[in-house]
Amino acid sequence: MVTMIEAEPEAIGINPERTAVIVIDMQRDFLEPGGFGESLGNDVSLLGAAVAPIKALLGGAREKRMLVIHTREGHRPDLTDAPKAKVERGDPSTRIGASGPMGRILIRGEAGHDIIPDLYPLAGEPVIDKPGKGAFYATDLYSILLHKGIESLIVCGVTTEVCVHTTVREANDRGFRCIVPADCCASYFPEFHEMGLRMIKAQGGIFGWVSDSKKILSALA
Repeated sequence: MVTMIEAEPEAIGINPERTAVIVIDMQRDFLEPGGFGESLGNDVSLLGAAVAPIKALLGGAREKRMLVIHTREGHRPDLTDAPKAKVERGDPSTRIGASGPMGRILIRGEAGHDIIPDLYPLAGEPVIDKPGKGAFYATDLYSILLHKGIESLIVCGVTTEVCVHTTVREANDRGFRCIVPADCCASYFPEFHEMGLRMIKAQGGIFGWVSDSKKILSALA
């Protein structure tokens, strides 16, 4: 069954049974006051704007029994999966592995590494712990999607221009069709959010399609 979704640069048809919703890095350290993101001087409320639309989209997707996958960016406690060039970047007090407001920064198992309560995964929904920006790098995401027969992805989360964009590019190269709901993504820099979306839908949808949660929910209904 084909479901048509209004999008840019043009409408796109999907089969909900072969479509997965991927929620990228909606973690406490990035979104909550007092977390790592705020310690860098960012306004975390800008990311918070995506929470309600994502929650609504997840509700619709779960009603349709669509595959929902969550990701978390973070590293092993011993940092054996963290490249030196990445670990040594920035101020020593805010580097990967340093002590932060919610535990060690970007370390798996720490409080800040976990997903915010409003969007917490339901039992049975896969959670991908990724050591990089893209959700396909050094993870089993590709295997999960192949075994589930997934053809299209609805990609949400933060930040638009970094982890969302990287994941969409990776997915595009692997043959998946990607729909990015603009209101389900966010950035600390609004201009980066806007430009990231423009890049995805440019040149006839070079990386994918841009829509919004209301249009997707309307189509699924």
